[in-house]
Amino acid sequence: MALNLPAGVDINAPLHPRFEEILTHDALALVAKLHRAFEPRRQELLKLRVARQARIDAGEMPDFLPETKHIREGDWKIAPLPQALACRRVEITGPVERKMIINGFNSGADSYMTDFEDSNSPNWYNQIQGQVNLYDAIRRQISYKNEAGKEYRLNEKIATLQIRPRGWHLDEKHVRVDGQRVSGGLFDFAIVLFHNAKEQVARGAGPFFYLPKMESHLEARLWNDIFIMAQDAIGIPRSTIKATVLIETILATFELEEILYELREHSAGLNAGRWDYIFSCIKKFKRNKSFCLANRGAITMEVPFMRSYALALVQACHKRGAPAMGGMSALIPIKNDPAANEKALTGIRHDKTRDADDGYDGGWVAHPGLVPIAMEEFVKVLGDRPNQWDKQRNDNFGPKDWLNFQPEQPITETGLRNNINVGIHYLGSWLAGNGCVPIHNLMEDAATAEISRSQVWQWVVSPKGKLDDGRKVTAEMVRSMIPEELAKVKTTVTTQGEDTATYDQAAKIFEEMSLADNFPEFLTLPLYEAMD
Repeated sequence: MALNLPAGVDINAPLHPRFEEILTHDALALVAKLHRAFEPRRQELLKLRVARQARIDAGEMPDFLPETKHIREGDWKIAPLPQALACRRVEITGPVERKMIINGFNSGADSYMTDFEDSNSPNWYNQIQGQVNLYDAIRRQISYKNEAGKEYRLNEKIATLQIRPRGWHLDEKHVRVDGQRVSGGLFDFAIVLFHNAKEQVARGAGPFFYLPKMESHLEARLWNDIFIMAQDAIGIPRSTIKATVLIETILATFELEEILYELREHSAGLNAGRWDYIFSCIKKFKRNKSFCLANRGAITMEVPFMRSYALALVQACHKRGAPAMGGMSALIPIKNDPAANEKALTGIRHDKTRDADDGYDGGWVAHPGLVPIAMEEFVKVLGDRPNQWDKQRNDNFGPKDWLNFQPEQPITETGLRNNINVGIHYLGSWLAGNGCVPIHNLMEDAATAEISRSQVWQWVVSPKGKLDDGRKVTAEMVRSMIPEELAKVKTTVTTQGEDTATYDQAAKIFEEMSLADNFPEFLTLPLYEAMD
């Protein structure tokens, strides 16, 4: 199997059946065109992230940007939404795996966000097979048969598709243009757009995207400019693309309206990406001696800094005529344990009730079994209305709220061990090709794993990183616990009938990343280099 590659494009990866249908000359030419136009800007923005982090490490605290005051005070709204995005009470998410795609479409949710990012392990096969799967799904020709012979097909009524590409920080190491790696997010976006945008337009729903991990309105501007060039290149009208931005970094919270403004012709609102947001807070203020968060389980949406962020997002969106989408509850249904299952379902109901009462227009779930509960809670508040933009908030949120990082306690040995256990378990699964993993009755993805890893690092470094029994968390303590927790993980994985081959490497990577002198920016960066 040989590919017809455009000039300057190289692919160093195996080709599996149907990959040639995706990696066509013209699709890769679009990748190359966008790369050549925008890669210098991506690299400059990544350098700005590094410079900003250095200033924060030195004591600078974020605040509103004086140069964008006119945007915050201006009278503007985002462009009207297409009918397919008018009602988004419940959105389900999951990786671009064939069975998951069918189940997501058939879930009863209003919208299905299929994921090339945090819930997907981005090995070469997963990324390109994911493109094959979406190509088939968008044309309603997708099917899947499991080992038992059960066949999965699309229902007549399906959810509206939205697609999440990778973040700005990730490359696609297997594809080079003019000898330079391409952006993973730009690659995911360009390939799916080239093959499917006109088909989606003809079917009346798309192309719609979710954009992750942004830290500034300048990064949103980059996406907007890419959208304009890409739409012109493939021959669809400008503003056809609609994109929802995940607010999952503390710095983006200070630029909510600016991000909406930059994407206003292409905006489909904002989403409260709560798990990455917690990770971002730890990462940004990791050197601040007064900053130290309690056990992961204690950082709920009810603690002040999370609550103020969530309400500020609703305020910004409704002010600008944009959907405000609630984030993910990591709880999932639990088989064979009615009491634990009831507790989980109660937690889901509480989460969605709070979001709906706060003004959110919809929210996320991770499992089809949770769609009815989430839908019920949003319908109670919204009735027949597609949104609750009439619910305008007049709060005065700012640094005093978003930087009030509490609680600091408890930090317990159980919490420390849980972070180590979850981190190793998730990394091992990710290296094996699975990026969405049920662990201890929670659905873990890269975002939740990042919290576990970053907390361990921070508790070691911070003078406040003390267990509730008075012991200081140290590198030696963590190193002594890693083999113990690795053994527990292997036992769990073996019981589930899965291979443990990747878990020793996972434990080694977890140790390196949680105890490094200099905090590694993302788990996925060294993991991606380590995988085939």
